[in-house]
Amino acid sequence: MLEPAVNVMGCELVGIEFIPQGRRSLLRIYIDKADGVTIDDCSDVSHQVSGVLEVEDPIREHYTLEVSSPGLDRPLFKLEDFDRFSGRQVKLRLRLMVDGRRNFTGRILGVEGESVRLEVEGKPLAFAIVDIDKARLVPEF
Repeated sequence: MLEPAVNVMGCELVGIEFIPQGRRSLLRIYIDKADGVTIDDCSDVSHQVSGVLEVEDPIREHYTLEVSSPGLDRPLFKLEDFDRFSGRQVKLRLRLMVDGRRNFTGRILGVEGESVRLEVEGKPLAFAIVDIDKARLVPEF
């Protein structure tokens, strides 16, 4: 629903997070552009998306809308994101524990079917995309 509104502004919709916090929930929208995101881009997209959200009204509770660039520790939401950043380090948190843990850091080896392949501590592991709660690139300097 929001992707066309973001695209019209010349930006890519990277992903959306909804963080329930009682009366102060947060709807965070990540956008990107080839030449980088400016404060004006965030403001323009916020205005555009606000209009769509007012008309469609998909969230009944009160929330704050935040539009942001993905930053150096870019969140990864889709299989295409993992494929695009193959070879980079990523931190991910799973919805449920695997081998007694939920948090993993490793190098992205690629995507296979509906799974993300990582090298973690020298071992290849695969995680179904539906099992990943959060994933972020590790900034490399």
